[in-house]
Amino acid sequence: MTETLAPPSPTRPLYAGGPEVSSIAWGMWRFSGDDLAASTARVHAALDAGVTLFDTADIYGPDNDEPFGASEALFGRVLSADPGLKARMVIATKGGIRMGWPYDSSADYLTSAIDASLQRLGVEQVALWQIHRPDVLTHPSETARALEDAHAAGKIGAVGVSNFTTGQVEALAAHLRLPIVSCQPEFSAVRTHAMTDGVLDQAIARNMTVLAWSPLAGGRLANPRDDYANAVAEALDVKAEEAGVSRAVAAYSWIMAHAARPIPLVGAQTPSRIAEIAEVWKVRWTRPEWYAVLAASIGPLP
Repeated sequence: MTETLAPPSPTRPLYAGGPEVSSIAWGMWRFSGDDLAASTARVHAALDAGVTLFDTADIYGPDNDEPFGASEALFGRVLSADPGLKARMVIATKGGIRMGWPYDSSADYLTSAIDASLQRLGVEQVALWQIHRPDVLTHPSETARALEDAHAAGKIGAVGVSNFTTGQVEALAAHLRLPIVSCQPEFSAVRTHAMTDGVLDQAIARNMTVLAWSPLAGGRLANPRDDYANAVAEALDVKAEEAGVSRAVAAYSWIMAHAARPIPLVGAQTPSRIAEIAEVWKVRWTRPEWYAVLAASIGPLP
């Protein structure tokens, strides 16, 4: 009988010495609208499914035909209406993208962006604040100064990065007196480049938490429209049928089985789909099963 891989724990520290969080998170890119009751129901659905890590960003809004900061502001309304929710969750957000610029990691802008996020969310501190995209026009020493000042002021609990190359992480780390505790790459069964460009290896070496965005590849796994995506989806379906879960849940669990222990950022926005998150911890992969999905994605393994 083939031995199954050890499953990830349902909870883990967000970073060394940091708050305990769920090993799967809710990503709030599509968290939108003006219905407070419906929005609150979605947050409760995530909590009921075992999610305690909520990841948002100040730029979430325009993609939903809403203003800059709209997702954070809606989340803030939910938290204001039900203050007890704050004690049940850990909040992470991101900044450094500006409409029309597009990237700005200058000290003045990051300082103002952090303050604006805290105001929209209605909190005094976020547990994790991440630079959303690298700004190659700002020297890392200037960015580091703003992050250190925000941390010293108690506005952010820790610093992370999103969509950074390994070299950009090292450049910032060389000037930052705080650890970079997390990275946020795109990672899914059809977007596996984080395994080959060094991002996941660096995360393991530096003990950085990996927050995997777009775990369903922007819908390509949920609704495959080409032979390639179909092949990967069919490989995931083998495990989904065996475990009695949806393809989406199988896709999340495949990500979580990697040695870097990535935390998928689930973007589901309907309570029934959010509720599925609770099923992820019952999926058990064997080594051959996991590599069969990888082979469907990248071709025959060496």
